[in-house]
Amino acid sequence: MAEAKQRKPPTKKIPMREQDPAKRRRNFDEVALGYSEKEALAEATKCLQCRNPKCITGCPVEVPIKEFIDLIRQKDYMGAAAKIKETNSLPAICGRVCPQETQCEQPCTYGVRNEPIAIGRLERFVADYAREHGEPIPDVPSKNGKRVAIVGSGPAGLTCAGDLIKLGYAVTIFEAFHKPGGVLIYGIPEFRLPKKIVESEVEFLEKIGVEIKFDYVIGKIKMIRDLLEKDSYDAVFIGTGAGAPVFMKIPGESLITVFSANEFLTRVNLMKAYKFPEYDTPVRIGKRVAVIGGGNVAMDAARTSLRLGANEVHIVYRRSRDEMPARHEEVVHAEEEGVQFDFLVNPVEVLGDDKGNVIGMACVKMELGEPDESGRRRPVVIPDSKFVMDVDMVIVAIGTASNPIVPTSTPGLELTQWGYITIDEKTGMTSIPGVFAGGDIVTGSATVISAMGAGKRAARGIHEYLANRL
Repeated sequence: MAEAKQRKPPTKKIPMREQDPAKRRRNFDEVALGYSEKEALAEATKCLQCRNPKCITGCPVEVPIKEFIDLIRQKDYMGAAAKIKETNSLPAICGRVCPQETQCEQPCTYGVRNEPIAIGRLERFVADYAREHGEPIPDVPSKNGKRVAIVGSGPAGLTCAGDLIKLGYAVTIFEAFHKPGGVLIYGIPEFRLPKKIVESEVEFLEKIGVEIKFDYVIGKIKMIRDLLEKDSYDAVFIGTGAGAPVFMKIPGESLITVFSANEFLTRVNLMKAYKFPEYDTPVRIGKRVAVIGGGNVAMDAARTSLRLGANEVHIVYRRSRDEMPARHEEVVHAEEEGVQFDFLVNPVEVLGDDKGNVIGMACVKMELGEPDESGRRRPVVIPDSKFVMDVDMVIVAIGTASNPIVPTSTPGLELTQWGYITIDEKTGMTSIPGVFAGGDIVTGSATVISAMGAGKRAARGIHEYLANRL
């Protein structure tokens, strides 16, 4: 009898080099160091170049994945970067923070028997290569006479702007902060997304014609209807995000050393508190920090706390590890750096002294019951399980709410019961003709890439709307 044919063991992604955990836990330099040319070529060579690639079906911004990887194989890295930018205005950002494992890489045919092709790492490689080697500015169509206002320069607004400028529209972004990028700047730490990367992506958009006005709060300085009726914009896109903090509504949350993750990360990232005293933004950090939550924001807050000098940092999460919404990569990085995880634990009170400082946090232990509406098993309190954690600072990272400034200042704008903007799912149009919206201000807190997908859909909706008005 002939011997059974031996199946080759599955191949894995080319690993990405990283800073050593013992060193990186005390600095804000980028953790992942990217692929070298040799590593990128080795990974790209594995791509099957499928006739009908499934990977693109998982990409919210429709990157031509097969084509850009083939250009890498040909060592045409500039061409690969240009190919990505046909549909994705922010590839260096996506290559770092997009959850590719649940997007483009999930349906990868190569991944049926192996680890999928490292599409995100390859995207990062070509974007970084192009930036470092003088990326040329592409030609854009001449202006078509139509003007579009974008409210907010987060991932949804930047994507919408980039797509519209390529269609011949004059585009102006109104940004409330003094820096562009929205959550990319204020929410994601330097060690995960260096700000020079965001600035470079935005500068590219400015070079192809996008105008940005800073310190400009639409809903205060000027209303949405003013943009249409007084300033003669032909359409408006709202991408103001979901930046309002959410708390647990338990006793003690008003103590001095209890922070929302939004406030904490904004002070560190946007206001450069991690460079104090070079930047005059002091930030208080405890010696024993508890971060409540299990998402990427909780990981960011915990890892930032370590870098600012905390001796001990705990992630306190009411479900088990399997239910955590954070990316696996972020959880592993946090563990490697020394963050401690307290699963199936739920805070019920923050304890303080007579000066308003945190001196502990009362918690109860949980067990998992039947699945809830999210599909995850519902956490149930174990009777008589109350205990006190010895902490002196608490950061609440359990989600965010819609930014209320534009919704509450725009009569006729239809909202959900939670204050998010209601839109036509196909076009992004709101209840006000000519006003579109997308990203977290519509969906609630989600991923960068999902916001970018919403910006792309809205750009198409705006183009169709204005084309039909000619």
